[in-house]
Amino acid sequence: MSTRFDAIVIGSGQAGPPLAGRLTAAGMSVALVERHRFGGTCVNTGCIPTKTLVASARVARMARRAAEYGVVLDGPVRVDMARVKARKDAVSGRSRTNVERWLRGMTGCTVFQGHARFESADTIRVGDDRLTAGRIFINVGGRAAVPDLPGVDRIRPLTSGTILDLDTLPRHLVVVGGSYIGLEFAQMYRRFGSEVTVVERGPRLIPREDPDVSDGIRDILEREGVSIRLSAECIRFAPQGDGVAVAVDCTAGAPEVAGSHVLLAVGRRPNTDDLALDRAGVVTDARGYITVDDQLRTSVPGIWALGDCNGRGAFTHTAYNDFEIVAANILDGDPRRVTDRIPAYALYVDPPLGRVGLTNEEVRRSGRRALTGMRPMTRVGRAVEKGEEQGFMKITVDADTQEILGAAILGPGGDEAIHAVLATMQAKAPYPTLQRSVHIHPTVSELIPTLLGELRPLT
Repeated sequence: MSTRFDAIVIGSGQAGPPLAGRLTAAGMSVALVERHRFGGTCVNTGCIPTKTLVASARVARMARRAAEYGVVLDGPVRVDMARVKARKDAVSGRSRTNVERWLRGMTGCTVFQGHARFESADTIRVGDDRLTAGRIFINVGGRAAVPDLPGVDRIRPLTSGTILDLDTLPRHLVVVGGSYIGLEFAQMYRRFGSEVTVVERGPRLIPREDPDVSDGIRDILEREGVSIRLSAECIRFAPQGDGVAVAVDCTAGAPEVAGSHVLLAVGRRPNTDDLALDRAGVVTDARGYITVDDQLRTSVPGIWALGDCNGRGAFTHTAYNDFEIVAANILDGDPRRVTDRIPAYALYVDPPLGRVGLTNEEVRRSGRRALTGMRPMTRVGRAVEKGEEQGFMKITVDADTQEILGAAILGPGGDEAIHAVLATMQAKAPYPTLQRSVHIHPTVSELIPTLLGELRPLT
């Protein structure tokens, strides 16, 4: 059967459903295709389930620290992983159901469940259905990468998706990859009660961050008992009893780690390899990401790519912003662009890291004359009151233009407090505008104006 629509949306991740909503509200007929679970990565294997687990892990951590706050608990703290998983599944499941209900009840939207493959630049096939449209929007997301490391075919490694199926506690979880995803799982499973070792090829954790941020996060994790193995140049695997031997060949420490489970957290890849994009003429790069311009148009007129599959962002908020950019250009006559957005994200270790704009290393490489301010959380009243004094906050500005260039807040509420800086940067306001604002006391945010009053040359 062949059916013509005004638009086809492939994928129900963060960009697809709201775009379908805007297009149908504009009077268009829309086909939305989803081959697996509604809601995409965020709802099913990303933000919502992982942050639900982070919340459970934080409760376990605080329960163990109860005596520090004068709270007496009888008996040792015990984590029931089956109940932790059930809570995570319930939260994620409600979100997934809500997305599907929204789409199926959307006037003008027809939902197709199955695998979409291109037949031409305006036609896709989903099972026995042949769908055509003058506009096609690809929102297929990505998945965890499984690198071809020596011995990986001899074990059954976990990924950021499959680890969510565990309802028992690993005895010793070895996390391969010392970046954002791996560190979140490392801390949460240590708090649940597992022994945890992080294995990272590089000389420090999260190498895209400044060294002081990497060191601060390492300190947080090691204080909680997470083992960190850096400079692991020769990672390989072998079965060992009922577990796994992970050879790390680090410059220091034992050359092998014996674990019960291995989590591979070494990046992601786009879900573009089985869409038959070549039949439509859609160009991808060497890693499989769909090549797009500043308004998310692909190499083929009438086809756009949004979200993780375009390589222009790897977050739920950037995927949603992709929807906003496409809708603004198509429906509102508003020429919004990807390069207009300011990079911002968070790392959800606890306490979290909030980041916006350039790192200090990037500022140095730019050759700008810059000023920077830094304050440890030991000098932030809100952090002291909460008994969460690890971390720091820093901000960097252009000494000549007074433009805010970037900031990092590693500490309680860092993921929220960073938005004061982000909003000021988006408004293109000079830093004295933020410096002169009166923030609520006691908060972490109230120290941002103080930082701006203590700026020193960035060396």
